[in-house]
Amino acid sequence: MPGRILRIGWRAFALAWLCAGAVGAVAATSPMERTRQVLEEARRIVDSPKTHNEKLADLSVLLKGFLDTDTMGREALGDHWTKFSPAQRQEFLQLFRELFQRTYVQKLLLFEKPDFGYVGENVNGTQARVETKIITPRDEFAVTYQMRLEEGVWKATDIQIEDLSLTNNFRRQLARLLEKESPAELLARMRRKYGPGGAGSEDEL
Repeated sequence: MPGRILRIGWRAFALAWLCAGAVGAVAATSPMERTRQVLEEARRIVDSPKTHNEKLADLSVLLKGFLDTDTMGREALGDHWTKFSPAQRQEFLQLFRELFQRTYVQKLLLFEKPDFGYVGENVNGTQARVETKIITPRDEFAVTYQMRLEEGVWKATDIQIEDLSLTNNFRRQLARLLEKESPAELLARMRRKYGPGGAGSEDEL
């Protein structure tokens, strides 16, 4: 019996240690630090001698793990989400990811020699708000990230540049288009611009 109690005690201790380690790992990277890591890596990519298209490809890989574009896309569609079939929803989210990344990269990361300021963070459980600045030789912009902790990783669920929420901006555009077009027609429009080989400009549906 003493040996059994000892084994149970050891297992409980090991489980507690593992749980503490997991919590510690989450706490080790705050939403502010997570944002700082991504922005500094983005700046390294922008400053590299690679071609424009190579930089965009590297930024796309980096941002895929930082921007929760699925959540942004669902919120941007709002009530129109129910008008899309499961297959249409999946395609919309893929195209929306490309659109949003292009917008974000063009607005924030392709300034000439951008600098970033880290103003502060407000954490409430698994939700957080991170205040930053992008600083150029001629101007300065406030950029706010709405963050959510998901499976131990902080991801951005919306980005606000000065007073403009990018998700809200796309919600207005999508609502106007879906007053005149069916989901299939909207997807065809997005496919032409943001599908493979598409050359749609940022911030434009």
